[in-house]
Amino acid sequence: MLKKLLLATTLATTLVTSGAVFAQSQTILNASYDIARELFGEVNPRFVAHWKDKTGQDLTIDQSFAGSSRQAQNIIQGMKVDTVTFNQVTDVNILAERGLVAANWAERLPNNASPYYSTIAFLVRKGNPKNIQSWDDLARDDVSLIFPNPKTSGNARYTYLAAWLHAQEKFAGDEAKVREFVAKVLHNVENFPTGGRAATVAFAQNQQGDVLLSFEAEVLNIATNPEFIAGDYEVVVPPVSVLAEFPVSVVDRVVDEKGTREVANAFLEFLYTQEIQELLTSFNLRVHHPEVVAATADQFPEIRLINPVDAFGSWEEITSTHFANGGVLDQLLAGGR
Repeated sequence: MLKKLLLATTLATTLVTSGAVFAQSQTILNASYDIARELFGEVNPRFVAHWKDKTGQDLTIDQSFAGSSRQAQNIIQGMKVDTVTFNQVTDVNILAERGLVAANWAERLPNNASPYYSTIAFLVRKGNPKNIQSWDDLARDDVSLIFPNPKTSGNARYTYLAAWLHAQEKFAGDEAKVREFVAKVLHNVENFPTGGRAATVAFAQNQQGDVLLSFEAEVLNIATNPEFIAGDYEVVVPPVSVLAEFPVSVVDRVVDEKGTREVANAFLEFLYTQEIQELLTSFNLRVHHPEVVAATADQFPEIRLINPVDAFGSWEEITSTHFANGGVLDQLLAGGR
């Protein structure tokens, strides 16, 4: 009898201890856009240390990288993602439409739940042999372009919208001329990879194209990182371009299933801290923190940024008009004007 009692006590102690150990560790999965690998390679360990200091809990942050639209589809198809750190509002909106993310997601964090932002800039080869200065040069017959597929990449949709916005101002809203201009830009694309990092590889490692169009942060990182790419490049920031926000959200359905809402919320809030806002600028991302903005004023070229929503209406309107199947983008790629 005593032996059975001791065995039962030992088993109960083991179960309690195992439960305590389990409670002291958590894992979350963050899904991000294709070119965010190096950034979150720096952010994640900082948050893990911060969370350990704050709660005593061990945390593992798993990462997934792909074109943001591809990521959204993966989540819809069942990938159990706790947080999304995307580069396109529409890719969070589609998760909200499917009931995976709360409808008011953009109101839950500052700056429309966008802790940092960027724009579209150009990377050209050393000496700028094609003399690329503005969006007009991208429609020339002698220029070959590389940027991702707008169907799978938020990065590329911003490029498309930036070209459209430039043409809209240039031709005073004449839609026939705007369509013709954007069609020329699209037909100058030599390669449409699925994501931004694949576009970088095509341009810089495979020597395709005369111009890489990507986020300003990406092209600046490439130009100043000889370990990443062998070669010399120059960055051209056009005087007018598109405001590219980087929206973040918890995936409500998943964090409630897994019980990770608290840590997932804290992870996203961490992106707004001065420490991480300073880190973001080291990756050439523009931020909102006033002290960091003041300290990095000389880092970023002056540029007039146009918010797509101000020019086109809601993101729902932008998507249905331009990026839905059979929309303007498909028409222009098929040769229609």
